[in-house]
Amino acid sequence: MLRHPLIVWFLVALQMICGAYFLWEILASVLGLPVIPLRWEQREIVEIGATLGLILGSLMGVALAITARREMQRAKTAQRLTAGQFTDVVREYFAKLGLTPAETEVAWYILKGMSVSEIAQLRNTREGTVKTQGTAIYKKAGVNGKSQLMALLVEDLLL
Repeated sequence: MLRHPLIVWFLVALQMICGAYFLWEILASVLGLPVIPLRWEQREIVEIGATLGLILGSLMGVALAITARREMQRAKTAQRLTAGQFTDVVREYFAKLGLTPAETEVAWYILKGMSVSEIAQLRNTREGTVKTQGTAIYKKAGVNGKSQLMALLVEDLLL
């Protein structure tokens, strides 16, 4: 709905027309102004239109609030990344994935572009251990390999 501006403008116009009618009815009653003559069928249509306008307007407001909140979160993350807090943001991301301390260490090495053998040497472990930890990292992130992990990280943190 929010991606179709014509629908939004129609909804706004509907609310304004129905609201103006009801406001005129109240002012006419209080100030003794002439009443807009409508048959009961027409008045029912105006009331249905006003009701639909209010309901749809409320739903649109909720959708806009949710969208705004998401955008604020993305902006905060982008601000933190540009403020030199990349390490903290990535650490929090790894924590959200539920990585163990050893998996987190391996994930950092993976992000740095190191091979399995290089990671094994740095950590004084066997390559099989690093491969197993890498597989666990990819599974928790829902990806199949290094490039997808990098793409997911960039997408989730920056986009």
